[in-house]
Amino acid sequence: MSLVQVNFMSKQLLRTVTFNAIIPLDSLSEDEVKKKRATPLKTLYLFHGIFGNNTDFLSGTRIQRWAEERNLAVIMPSGDNHFYLDKPDQDDNYSSYVADELVAFTRSMFPLSHKRDETFIGGLSMGGYGALINGLKFSDRFGYIGAFSPALLIDHLAPDEDQGIEMGLKPGYLDNVFGGIDTVKNSDKDYFYLIDQLIAAGKDIPKIYLPIGKADFLLEYVREFKAFADEKLLDMTYIEDEGAHEWDFWDKYTEKFLDWLPLEKI
Repeated sequence: MSLVQVNFMSKQLLRTVTFNAIIPLDSLSEDEVKKKRATPLKTLYLFHGIFGNNTDFLSGTRIQRWAEERNLAVIMPSGDNHFYLDKPDQDDNYSSYVADELVAFTRSMFPLSHKRDETFIGGLSMGGYGALINGLKFSDRFGYIGAFSPALLIDHLAPDEDQGIEMGLKPGYLDNVFGGIDTVKNSDKDYFYLIDQLIAAGKDIPKIYLPIGKADFLLEYVREFKAFADEKLLDMTYIEDEGAHEWDFWDKYTEKFLDWLPLEKI
């Protein structure tokens, strides 16, 4: 198992960025490595939550051990506090970075699969929203989405809403990070809209895994999405379990998400 930290110049963000990668190859013999390189690694792009960075899942969960057990590559970028969205007027194109540029860069650097059904995207809280949005936007690239306690706030956003304050943000922050609250609906920041567009186009929607704690402050918002997903007959595994917006819950459901993915333990 190799744990690698990489810095490279992002054209989408116009600055040097950092990501961590778990690459399960170094414990193998030379012949085994050659064999596995002939069968590229299934890959999970995994997004942290608000106030986090590319180290969060390494310190908050046992993802490194679980990835090794399943021969899974895991790519963990930093999304800062920008909800993994594009803001072209500010050169903060986080969506294009994490779901396009980063995928291309890591595939050129590591022996990763290029197949849609072997490429996964996931995250927690802010990262759960980012995984859902980008998994839908780039549905030709990602076959499976994991959204843990996702920040599905778009129907309740306003420049002075309490949601941002409850998340530890200043009033108006979410209005800024979304590029104006009034621009969100019926845009590529709107998961309802993206799903409707995929359905209208007859395109395959990625399978979704969505766990949420019964004591999570986002629960009612997530239930609204669950009702929409049921109405649209989405292939979604939805779970409400004991727990809050906390690492004990995310550690538990990171492993369960990996068990849900088409992976085999070795």
